[in-house]
Amino acid sequence: MPEPRTQQRRRALPGTPPRASSAWREGDPVGRRQFADLGPLDLEAGGHLPGVRLAYETWGALAPDGSNAVLVLHALTGDSHVTGEAGPGHPTPGWWSTLVGPGAPIDTDRWFVVAPNVLGGCQGSTGPASTAPDGHPWGSRFPQLTVRDQVAAEARLAEQLGIGSWALVVGASMGGQRALEWAVTVPHRVRRLAAIATTAQTSGDQIASFHTQLAALAADPRFRGGDYYAAPDGEGPHVGLGLARQIAHQTYRSAAELDQRFGRIPQGGEEPLDGGRFAVQSYLDHHGDKLARRFDANTYAVLTRSMITHDLGRDRGGVEAALATVTADTLVVAVDSDRLFLPAQSERIAAGIPGAGPVRTLRTPYGHDGFLIEHEQLGPLVRAHLER
Repeated sequence: MPEPRTQQRRRALPGTPPRASSAWREGDPVGRRQFADLGPLDLEAGGHLPGVRLAYETWGALAPDGSNAVLVLHALTGDSHVTGEAGPGHPTPGWWSTLVGPGAPIDTDRWFVVAPNVLGGCQGSTGPASTAPDGHPWGSRFPQLTVRDQVAAEARLAEQLGIGSWALVVGASMGGQRALEWAVTVPHRVRRLAAIATTAQTSGDQIASFHTQLAALAADPRFRGGDYYAAPDGEGPHVGLGLARQIAHQTYRSAAELDQRFGRIPQGGEEPLDGGRFAVQSYLDHHGDKLARRFDANTYAVLTRSMITHDLGRDRGGVEAALATVTADTLVVAVDSDRLFLPAQSERIAAGIPGAGPVRTLRTPYGHDGFLIEHEQLGPLVRAHLER
């Protein structure tokens, strides 16, 4: 059954039992979100959604001719709140505030920025926590999505906003997969493309990592096959979601950084020889618990499966054939210490897109998360690409 609104508005604090799902639900504070109802959508894998809604945020003003629109696409556990302070409806600050905002590399005094919460997400867009036609959450009945489905919904959003083409489509990680799909599906609607720390086709190693994350979710008895929304606080699949996040987080940071930052230092007040943890174990526990308090386990599974099936070349003659159709002026950025989306995968993207130029590389010890951290390196690259 749908949660009572008083429960929907409650957000668990550290040390208190988290809600079964921290998805945004009707009755929660809206914050800066806007909503677009986009109608029914037939899905690539054969499923169907009778009604699609995307939550999104915008900054700046759209030019009369629509020429200054920029689309920003978030990663797996991101959302539409790209920039701005935390507040009602937005428990965390914007995840890319160093890149988007007044005077920032994507200057909202000049550009009209649109950031949707991805289809299948849990922050206002249609997803597993949304209410199905029968009045109950979709849960385990939510159909399989692909990156192409997500882009199809975003393309309808652009049409509803009156945006015929984007001055720039930019995304990193999972968002970069959607950015590439945009540039192949509707090349005439993408004038510039920035694909950051991403891939055109998920590798076997990446599928293996994603698989173990899904297995951690499914092994939690409180996951209940995906139908846990009526569970009381503290009775949701928080263990499974936390484990999935811990597995993922090891690919978000580099081995060198974890060793230099934590090494074999014991967690304060704990003795590993007596059942205590090392500091790096505490660090991973913290990130697992943190995600369980702001995300939804089903959404994590749906979006992870969309990354597993990501293949720009599917039914297009292969990856190189698909990349060759991109007409956008393209910036490709890799992270030198990335062990999730390897620099070689960025090299493949740049080699396949006509006129993409050489890969630009962020030099950082922080691994994949460098695209969130190294704003002094990334910002000038994006600014120059957008303004040239």
